Amino acid sequence: MIIPGGVPALVPDDLFNRVQERKEKNKTAPARAKADEEYLLSTKLICGDCERLMIGESGTSHTGRTHYYYKYSGAKKRKVCKKKAVKKDWIERIAVVWTINRILKDEEIDRIADKLVIMQEQENALLPALRRQLAEAEKGIENLLDAIQQGLSNASAKNRLDKLEAQKDDLEISILQAELSHPRYTKDEMVNWISRFKYGDVDSTDYQRQIIDIFVNSIRLYDDRIIFTYNYKDGTETIPRADIESALGSDFSECAPPPQPIATQ
Repeated sequence: MIIPGGVPALVPDDLFNRVQERKEKNKTAPARAKADEEYLLSTKLICGDCERLMIGESGTSHTGRTHYYYKYSGAKKRKVCKKKAVKKDWIERIAVVWTINRILKDEEIDRIADKLVIMQEQENALLPALRRQLAEAEKGIENLLDAIQQGLSNASAKNRLDKLEAQKDDLEISILQAELSHPRYTKDEMVNWISRFKYGDVDSTDYQRQIIDIFVNSIRLYDDRIIFTYNYKDGTETIPRADIESALGSDFSECAPPPQPIATQ
């Protein structure tokens, strides 16, 4: 899998495909039909109490101002849940800034890259099988050539040699195709690609969307805690809500990504 722009893929194909499916779902998600505002956590924000998706809603106050928020999806179906609606800007900002500050740290990026290297090795079982078959075909060709050199020369040997050589050609093509569709990346390449996301503009909707789509698998929202599940193995973290508010503050001006390092000559 290739990321547009020539940078390596962060996650395996199946996970990337899930992200694409999620984007397609978002196009027809209930929130999209109700407002022009983009709800970045559609299909990812889950009510911790009733385990239902929280969907985007909007409403106009008596002052005429439009407010955007997420609420549990069972409300319109008269399902009972005590979870109150949560402000859209607040929870999306928390999702982005918390991911930047807790996941996109050098030591964490290094740990994630190690896991992705292991996943890369484990998930592509096709290539080792093809290479074993190729080695067997090459060994068979070598044995037949030795036999022919020692005097074995008949139609059966020739037919067997032709079949093995054709099999070898097919296997080499299949291996090349598998390598092209599942390119391998070194740990350094993965670290460099993930690190690109450390210093984006946290006020940019495009940047927010990238962080959420690529790194965040789901968020379970409780009154007293938030559970983040990220798109890599063992990527679940439970954070007391008080810790998040203490670390990030209630004023969004306090929520910022790490400062861009100063370039040196």
